[in-house]
Amino acid sequence: MTLRLLPNQAYQKYYGFGASFTESSAWNLAAIPVELRKAVLTKLFSPTEGAGFSLTRTHINSSDYSNNHYTYVEEGDEDLSTFSINQDLRGFTGDENDQVRGVELVEASYDLIPMIKEALNIPGANFNIIASPWSPPSWMKTGETSTMTNGSLQPKYYGIWAEYLSKYISAYKEQGINLWGMTPQNEPLHYHDARWDSNGFTAEQGRDFLRDHLGPQLVKDGHLNLNDLEAGLRVLIYDHNKSTMNDYVAATYNDPEASKYAWGTAFHWYANSELDENNWYAKELSKLQKAWPNKGIIHSESSIDIDDKDPIGQYWRLSTDYAGTFIPFDTYAYDIITDLNHGTQGYVEWCVIVSTKEQPNPYDNFNSAPVLINPVTDEVIYTPLYYLLSHFSKFIRPVAYRIGLEGNQIDGIAYTAAKNPDGSMAIVVFNRNEKPSNVSMKLEDQIYNMQIAPRAMQTICLRSK
Repeated sequence: MTLRLLPNQAYQKYYGFGASFTESSAWNLAAIPVELRKAVLTKLFSPTEGAGFSLTRTHINSSDYSNNHYTYVEEGDEDLSTFSINQDLRGFTGDENDQVRGVELVEASYDLIPMIKEALNIPGANFNIIASPWSPPSWMKTGETSTMTNGSLQPKYYGIWAEYLSKYISAYKEQGINLWGMTPQNEPLHYHDARWDSNGFTAEQGRDFLRDHLGPQLVKDGHLNLNDLEAGLRVLIYDHNKSTMNDYVAATYNDPEASKYAWGTAFHWYANSELDENNWYAKELSKLQKAWPNKGIIHSESSIDIDDKDPIGQYWRLSTDYAGTFIPFDTYAYDIITDLNHGTQGYVEWCVIVSTKEQPNPYDNFNSAPVLINPVTDEVIYTPLYYLLSHFSKFIRPVAYRIGLEGNQIDGIAYTAAKNPDGSMAIVVFNRNEKPSNVSMKLEDQIYNMQIAPRAMQTICLRSK
């Protein structure tokens, strides 16, 4: 196979690659020795000694990977006078739920915000954070099946919820954490049968909430700059499956008064068993990019169910979870490369860390992660997903942009290329075939010959003259 690199053919700018900070991730780090904890964060965020994760996400209020349900205000406080993010600062008691009870914590004062701040202090770390709410407080909602689960925000509380979210942005800023972006709602269409914190927003409700409440509130509080959406907090709408994203975002983008607040679209990959069959929804991505060329595109969540008896091997063999049967490593590789080749500007996995038993998570969820920790034995496992994501995060740095890469199509070979701010170029090639593939890389008048091993991902770094 011959690939021709075209460094002067520039496409979208990249904002980064990484995974998400959760309360569960912080709890697992609190259970291991401090030096080991720092080593894990170095492996995640150092661009020289680790993966150099550069785009991340976190949850506003509790999520499916929290120790229990929580919000930042007392029940019924419509004035938000009790608003406090102390829940993300206060540490752990060890009595939050049955999964954490009996596990000795090395540093009980550790928590979500300390985790983020420690990661920010890793030498060379350079990452941005997108924040997303899973659910408003229950007293603001109607139709719930249990605490903060299913149902939807009552319209009479739209204004208060907008103020609440803006206060969160301000409170994190006071902690020295400047959030890069936010989504108004995680998975707004998953609110009928969720087992964890969730909240429903139809496309029209999402549009109205952004246009009439959240957008104006963020502008009023100085978080969002309407003259330059790149200059302040970025609002990414939707934050759900890419298979149906075009139908959802149209309501907002077709309304100029709503669209002016929206920097772009965030999407998830679920249900991933459909991705191969539907060519990883490349047509949906192309449709989105063509219809709204001035809006950003970020993949904000993906995950697979863990096989805790074979957490490494499962990535290389047929695995079955809620979405069907597929080979996880192949699915991730093709999904990321397809996203990038169709205008996506960043890719974020769900939890950055969970335990080897996919915990703590009291909501019957079973995700794997780039890093698995046994909080009892202090064993740390870097899964194949960690190394897969590293091929992108380590070699395609923030403010890089995708460049042209032409070549003949060979079944089982996927590739993409980017040019970094320092002039270096990264070409990521994945060979999912059972035999090696010979590749000739042509750059200007130079030809570089190499071989990609069977079932392997390889990154080639080059510089033009």
